Amino acid sequence: MRVLTRAWIAASLLLCPQLSRADAYSGTPKLAIILVFDQMRGDYLDRYRADFHAKNGWNLFLQQGAHFTDCYYDYANLVTAAGHSTIGTASYTNGHGIPLNQWWVPGPDGRPHEITSVEDSRYSLVGVPAGTATSPGASPKNERASTVGDELVLATQGRARVFGVSFKDRASILTSGHATKEAFWTDHASGAWITSTYWTKQLPAWAAKFNASDRAARARKEAGGVKGEFYDEVGRTPASVSYQLDFAKALIEGEHLGRNETGVTDMLTLSISSTDILGHRYGPDSPQQRAMLDAADGQLDAFFTWLDSYVGLKNVIVALTGDHGVAPTEQQSAQLGLPGRAFSATTLLDSVETALEKRFPQVDRKGRRLVLTPELPWLQIDPELFAAGGVSEPDAENATAEAVQDFYDAQAAEADRHAVSDTRLPEPMRLNYVYTATQLRTGAVPDTESGRRELRSYSPYVRWAVHLNLGVFNYPGSATGAGHYSQNAYDRHVPLDLFGAAFLPGTYHDPVAPVDIAATFASLLRVNQPSASVGHVLVQAMRPEHETPAGQ
Repeated sequence: MRVLTRAWIAASLLLCPQLSRADAYSGTPKLAIILVFDQMRGDYLDRYRADFHAKNGWNLFLQQGAHFTDCYYDYANLVTAAGHSTIGTASYTNGHGIPLNQWWVPGPDGRPHEITSVEDSRYSLVGVPAGTATSPGASPKNERASTVGDELVLATQGRARVFGVSFKDRASILTSGHATKEAFWTDHASGAWITSTYWTKQLPAWAAKFNASDRAARARKEAGGVKGEFYDEVGRTPASVSYQLDFAKALIEGEHLGRNETGVTDMLTLSISSTDILGHRYGPDSPQQRAMLDAADGQLDAFFTWLDSYVGLKNVIVALTGDHGVAPTEQQSAQLGLPGRAFSATTLLDSVETALEKRFPQVDRKGRRLVLTPELPWLQIDPELFAAGGVSEPDAENATAEAVQDFYDAQAAEADRHAVSDTRLPEPMRLNYVYTATQLRTGAVPDTESGRRELRSYSPYVRWAVHLNLGVFNYPGSATGAGHYSQNAYDRHVPLDLFGAAFLPGTYHDPVAPVDIAATFASLLRVNQPSASVGHVLVQAMRPEHETPAGQ
């Protein structure tokens, strides 16, 4: 009798597909949000989980969403511009082209000129306070791949509205993409929200109204009445999180995001820079960073609760991630017996410069340095000077790599010369390896996981250069501040959390990567994958979709 009952139930379920898909997803989101917390390492949410009590704060993801514990970038360029490009395009540097926050190019006079990842002299800044320089402007021209926002605009033939918001221009622009309606970031001195003539000649009325209000002054007051640059002084306090979220609310209301009259999905990419600004000063394990995350719990709760009343959270999908992780500070490492080390990048550069000048005396330096001020993990050298002196790129880069390795070898040898000690000695600087741009361009690296991450980190924008991977817990900076820049796991580990009716709540231990976010959103929104996408659709966290029974 029991067997017959089971068979009857099974047959009934086959005849009632709606019953068998009772929790199926059958809607189209009205608003998609990609939320990035800059320099937010992937262990924070679980480490401080007991601190979070708000329903729609971090628990929006931890209790109501799909929470992935093991999300790691799979490349070696762990910096802000590259990370935000990776999130938006579902590709790595060898796909989207962005290697660094800034790099060197030949200037009009033939001398090296440093530009930012989004700098564009063809445009001017819009909304900057009177007396502030408006040139150069900014645009996503250096990003060599489409974003998921671009593909959404393309698929809807411009009906979808995509916006980017962040304290940082690169975070706002590179995550959202080329076809955005607008991207906004802050004037660092005043905190005013600005944009570029790439998008518009003047701020929309709602943004101008926000800037004209007392909101920036109130943020300074909330931050303890701080003076100085808004970005640095307010940015390292929880007051900056609510300031950015309030601007996002003003944008959503002003542009009617999620209420698109044509019925298509709108998108907002929102990057909170506060955790990065604070983290570089105090480190990931500091009480200050924990206090920032605890405060953000309530601030996110207020934002998402408001969004629920405005458009309905059942109509919203949200992805949470970070643009890179971070190392523990040297001070924290020393307290725990770890081999951490902060170092001065200037000392390294000076040593390499001296070695190159000695190696290539025939190069006329014209009063310039052969080594250009780097942003690690890339160290650029001056192609024009070497080429004029008859030195080839492989020879110049190989000599640079040798000089870098010699510098680290000398540091280790010096550490070994200490007499026997009954106390723990300072750790030496460490280098895992260094590769030349020529090696990465031609694929001449070991066929290993780390080698493949290096290959994914190459961009022709760096020109002649070498790529460093620092030793464990090593970073350029101060002993009490924090840094990143390596492909070591702590720099690659970031959150990946999904919220919305389309996702199955729960904790997932699958290995995933930030490139999977744009790939998953593209699949869910039924648009093409971004042009250089290497991401995977996170089907394990997606609800089955409603299917209409045959004949209905």
